[in-house]
Amino acid sequence: MPTLADLKRATLAAIDQRKAEVIGIARAVLENPETGFTEQKTSRLVQETLRAWGVPFQAGLALTGVKGAVQGKAGPGPAVAIIGELDSLRVPDHPHHDEATGAAHACGHHCQVASMLGALAGLLTPSVLESLSGRIVPFAVPAEEFIEVERRLRLREEGRLEFMGGKQELLRLGAFDDVDMAMLCHTSTDRVKLAVGGTSNGHVVKFVQYSGKGAHAGGSPHLGINALNAAAFALSAINAIRETFREQDTVRVHGILTRGGEAVSAVPSRVTLEWRVRSGNLEALVDNSQRVDRCFKAGALAVGASVTITNIPGYLPLLNAPLLQETFLQNAVALVGRGAVAVRPPEHNGGGSTDMGDLSQVMPVIHPYCGGAQGTAHGNDYLIRDYETAVVVPAKAMAMTVIDLLAEGATRARQVLSNSRPPMSMEQYVAFQRARAEVVRYDGAKG
Repeated sequence: MPTLADLKRATLAAIDQRKAEVIGIARAVLENPETGFTEQKTSRLVQETLRAWGVPFQAGLALTGVKGAVQGKAGPGPAVAIIGELDSLRVPDHPHHDEATGAAHACGHHCQVASMLGALAGLLTPSVLESLSGRIVPFAVPAEEFIEVERRLRLREEGRLEFMGGKQELLRLGAFDDVDMAMLCHTSTDRVKLAVGGTSNGHVVKFVQYSGKGAHAGGSPHLGINALNAAAFALSAINAIRETFREQDTVRVHGILTRGGEAVSAVPSRVTLEWRVRSGNLEALVDNSQRVDRCFKAGALAVGASVTITNIPGYLPLLNAPLLQETFLQNAVALVGRGAVAVRPPEHNGGGSTDMGDLSQVMPVIHPYCGGAQGTAHGNDYLIRDYETAVVVPAKAMAMTVIDLLAEGATRARQVLSNSRPPMSMEQYVAFQRARAEVVRYDGAKG
């Protein structure tokens, strides 16, 4: 019977044999960026790869998601998902942007897709599969970047989705009901090869629409109600309350103006914004969201406009499962050496958000990072400088971790589950998120 070391050596050798193919997948996704819930080309590429490798899958989950299933030959056991995110951002001046849409992979998701498939390639080695109990679930998920809110609201109105983040919607649909634990490795600009630990912010997403009254901006501005001025007042009010945010809550409040009027010669009668309120814990998130809503109302009151604030359930803070993380850490150190691995304390919060946080509320999850990138995350200079580190290294670390979890009768995976106390069930999560959705309407003309 092969030992764990034997299984890992065979897996690493198989990943090395497919290294050029897997890196080629990352580069192909880079050159075909697509934003959330539109990732048709990327989804097809994943499907074609799984089909070529003889892996059964379901497609079209939450519009574009692809979920594979590989059964270990050593008997039943827990199901471990290896996740890659399909979507890109919109960064029109990125060197690899799409000319038509402005989409660009300025966050490294193209490497996630490849490292997921790379890990799978190693685990498909026959001698390895024969020693694993349970299932491996390669899962390409859509729409982690919570952008283009107005378009997603239309998808919701059409009944094509309810939740607007990919893993949120997949949880609602029951696509994770047969998954017991999950992992994803995200690229970073860290000067280490792998990093574990930390948490993330939760957030609330807001689509804000001001309605005023149009008029000739030169001849009769007194007959109009300027919706753009209402928005400007609101943003000033938000800036005025920033000093009240507590440092320990890691608060971030930011957004964009998506419509500022129709013509410069007319008083703007309709103005829209997409906004985000982030905080490191749910109590602060609720409080800060309400404060920001007051600011949006204040803008409407100031000029006599009306405002509609659509509050959309965003992501929840990330909880890394300790034993699962320790298992990954041991493999990371074995793979690249202790000096090339960073370990962050659980309270370390970089300020961003991820829907892996949502998944972590219902099952054991880890969200480690890998190096290999340069530039500024979400910026036009975010590029992968080292595909070996950004794709191959995380593929190997995740594959080695799956072996530890599912070999030897899946004893380690069962320990992870027995030590895990997720805050919510799947049903509780869906109910919680639905309860956070609300539409706030305020008529400033009535005070």
